[in-house]
Amino acid sequence: MPHTPDTPAPAPAVTPRRKSFLVPLSAALALATGMGTWYAVGGDARPAAPAPGSASGSAAVAKSLHLPWPAEGQASVEVEGIGSLGTRGEQRPVPIASVTKVMTAYVILKDHPMRAGAPGAAVTADEQAANESYSSVETTAPVIAGRTYTQRRLLELMMVPSGNNIARLLARWGAGDEKAFVAKMNETAAALGMERTTYTGVSGMEASTESTATDQLKLARAAMKDPVFREIVATRTVEAPGADVTFRNTNKLLGRNGVIGLKTGSSTPAGGNLVWAATQEIAGTPRLILGVVLHQRAGTSPTEGSAAAHEAGRALITEIRATLPDALARGGRA
Repeated sequence: MPHTPDTPAPAPAVTPRRKSFLVPLSAALALATGMGTWYAVGGDARPAAPAPGSASGSAAVAKSLHLPWPAEGQASVEVEGIGSLGTRGEQRPVPIASVTKVMTAYVILKDHPMRAGAPGAAVTADEQAANESYSSVETTAPVIAGRTYTQRRLLELMMVPSGNNIARLLARWGAGDEKAFVAKMNETAAALGMERTTYTGVSGMEASTESTATDQLKLARAAMKDPVFREIVATRTVEAPGADVTFRNTNKLLGRNGVIGLKTGSSTPAGGNLVWAATQEIAGTPRLILGVVLHQRAGTSPTEGSAAAHEAGRALITEIRATLPDALARGGRA
């Protein structure tokens, strides 16, 4: 099995279509305005939690939850406005495969901001991106050399089917060349306090790109403040213009149990990786739940690793949504 991130999806995942089915405008606007009260427009809204209002309070709640943490790798979960629900596994840097693209998208949107629902800048596909459109060893999305695409569509093609060639195209567009863009990624990671993260590429192909669950949680928290980022990671399917194909999101949890994103990544050295975002109403207030699971079934196949990461994420989300409201109402008492 090739040691590559997000190996090409099986045939059913790419369906010939003539129409793109994106997030409905009403849903996109809901995401853009913050799904209720979290991430209010203009800043990071962190309303006081109904029970714990301090680190010790959230620790008490976390201790009372008995979450189904994965038996291997590492994981970390937090609830916006409430705090950490815990971290498991040694937080040592490990390969993260296509989870790398969260930072790629974050830097693109930071340097080239867009309005929610807008197409963004015009980007012309180069010969390299077109030549890399079809591969048997990495996930790609087809583009045509010389054709102009919207910034938004390219971000969707990078994040939804995890197109590695699109990540590299956006990096060249955003910084002149990939090396300069990688430098921006590492500068941004440092600014976010991601002390155990090193980016060596923009797509995740390089096993030398490493991070930890707690570091990726810091990035997810920052990225989800951008309404455009939230719209993109909530997109179920996206069409490749001119290629007459529609791709489904690699995040199989999307749209279930309150999940509204975020990004998958899998390779033989990295195993299965998943950053996820979900919402849950607690005491009448919508809360954003963020979680990361890394290094699941590393050393096996990307398919096996991805399945393990999805299952680990699903188990955590299901349990948190089922038990957190009561735990908060009890104030963390077991």
